[in-house]
Amino acid sequence: MSGELAAAADIITGAAVARAVEPAAGEGKDPSDMCLNCGTALLGAHCHACGQKAKAHRTLSAFGHDILHSVLHFDGKVWRTLPMLFWKPGELTRRYVHGERAKFVSPLALFLFSVFLTFAVFSWMSHGNEGAEDLGAGTTKVEISTPEFAAEQRKLRDDIARLEKDVLAARAAGKPTQALEQELKSEKLALQLMGTAANSFGSATNDAEGYQFTGLEFPGAAYLKNAVETAKKNPQLLFYKMQSNAYKYSWALIPISVPFVWLLFFWRRRFKMFDHAVFVTYSLTFMMLLALICGILISFGPTEIIGGLLLTFYPPIHMYRQLHQAYETSRFGAFWRMCLLSVFAMTALTLFAVLVVAIGVS
Repeated sequence: MSGELAAAADIITGAAVARAVEPAAGEGKDPSDMCLNCGTALLGAHCHACGQKAKAHRTLSAFGHDILHSVLHFDGKVWRTLPMLFWKPGELTRRYVHGERAKFVSPLALFLFSVFLTFAVFSWMSHGNEGAEDLGAGTTKVEISTPEFAAEQRKLRDDIARLEKDVLAARAAGKPTQALEQELKSEKLALQLMGTAANSFGSATNDAEGYQFTGLEFPGAAYLKNAVETAKKNPQLLFYKMQSNAYKYSWALIPISVPFVWLLFFWRRRFKMFDHAVFVTYSLTFMMLLALICGILISFGPTEIIGGLLLTFYPPIHMYRQLHQAYETSRFGAFWRMCLLSVFAMTALTLFAVLVVAIGVS
């Protein structure tokens, strides 16, 4: 009997301690059966207007549960999407186009994540290969050769400091910080890319004075001359701008590429521009992830040949499989389209490179 009383006392004491550490303030549903987020009348366990749960928790254990659920839910989508993206890209494209959206990570979300991951990893790898000293915020200790480059770097650091303060203030006020944190990540990556640009050129200046575009008369000659002069005067800043613009405007690859895919099927009316956009976005995502994996493999001696072979031979195989499965073509139809698409892809990359350089020298 005394043992039961002791156990009951322990339970009561434990509950009291738990309430002291994590008070249940705000627990439960609104007594008026209204959504605590948007005020809509509740009809079940979730609000049918905004999707929030009817019951709101304010405990650390509930917070940890939400984190774990969110991570596992995202991972579940990722592990369902990535294997299909690598081996059954056409089936993934077709199923997403035909309405199976909740099962997979959306093509645009996966594309943007892949862009950030690819640029971040390659920038980190370039810093590591040069043995540069890490300064803690994705920066590198380098010698700056031009005041314009140093001014741009100072501006980025100031923006990062401001955004960090804004994130802390928003957290303290209980406001959402996702947009601020995403902007902060982008600015830190931009600063990291600036360090890569400085390392790539060091403190040297380009004194190739012999390259002049004098006496040339053709449309765009003045613009070309201005671009060359800009590159000669400030190669570090130009290289940084090209890297930064390639990251910021990577989404432009999608509208640039979609018309080329449309040309392969323009007489087949059942395929819409949306279908081509999904095809292109998943394809570009795969190519970036493949380049990232192969870049890592190539950086290590024992796996260098594996990375080189994958990067050389798998892209056309992937394009063939995606065309064959997504558009349900014959094998021959997928093959000749793959050959044309390879040429179109190089054309789209060239146009994108021209866009990046043009923005960089403007």
